[in-house]
Amino acid sequence: MLNLSSKTEQGVKRSRESWFSKISRLFELSSVEEGTWEELEELLIAADVGVATTEELIQRTRKHARDQKLKEGSQVRAALKAEMVSLLKVNGNRNFLDSDSRQVIIVVGVNGSGKTTSIAKLAYALNKKGKRVILGAADTFRAAAIDQLKHWGQKIGIDVVAHQPGGDPGAVVYDTLQAAQNRQADVAIIDTAGRLHTKFNLMEELKKLKRVADKYDINRETLLVMDATTGQNGLAQARHFTETTGVSGIFLSKLDGTAKGGIVLAICQELKLPILFIGTGEQLDDMAPFDAEGFVEAIFS
Repeated sequence: MLNLSSKTEQGVKRSRESWFSKISRLFELSSVEEGTWEELEELLIAADVGVATTEELIQRTRKHARDQKLKEGSQVRAALKAEMVSLLKVNGNRNFLDSDSRQVIIVVGVNGSGKTTSIAKLAYALNKKGKRVILGAADTFRAAAIDQLKHWGQKIGIDVVAHQPGGDPGAVVYDTLQAAQNRQADVAIIDTAGRLHTKFNLMEELKKLKRVADKYDINRETLLVMDATTGQNGLAQARHFTETTGVSGIFLSKLDGTAKGGIVLAICQELKLPILFIGTGEQLDDMAPFDAEGFVEAIFS
């Protein structure tokens, strides 16, 4: 994997060039006027930060500037960056890659979010760190999903537990965790069907998969893969998944494919969920653990 900063810069390139460079230029003037705040509000909303999060961010930044008696544009820009970092630090941005405990990561998300590719990136990164990884193909609704996971497993050199298409996803989770125990794997990553969040029965099935996993003495995480290019629409999806499955963190895929990276701020502020990883391209090593300071620096650099 490339170093963290270069991957983050790669992921936010389009956002920086389109919106955040304009925000940065707002504060090149010697003083900040009322019109500056109005223009900042427009730019943040245009960058997909969302109305509620934009209002919160501006309110915090204005208070910061007032309390510290900041007058110069460069000082207020620094205050804005500090408040962005503060918003992005939700529940401590943990990194699965550095965990020493055995764990199962159940990966959820809607169709087309880049879920299976994100799983492959995670598995590749863990494998490179010397972790023993096993994958479970619990998306049994689509034969193509099973084949895709097998393809990635073969490419990375790790085992994949799979049943026939149409099989019981719960049985796949059970067999995967049994195999993980028998082979002393450090991490089991479970792929699930890319279901629409409105499908009640399929959401109930996700709960069942969690119950199967919870029978094992192993740390469980539920990772939601969210497509950065869906913007504000993705927030509604994420809310449903969080309410139903207790999502513990976000893998934000396709960040390099959007010019509206402000969705990162909306996710953290409105959902109170930590972004744990970002997808920054199509190759296996095109991902990075999310770092709040690094993200803000990259988006303004």
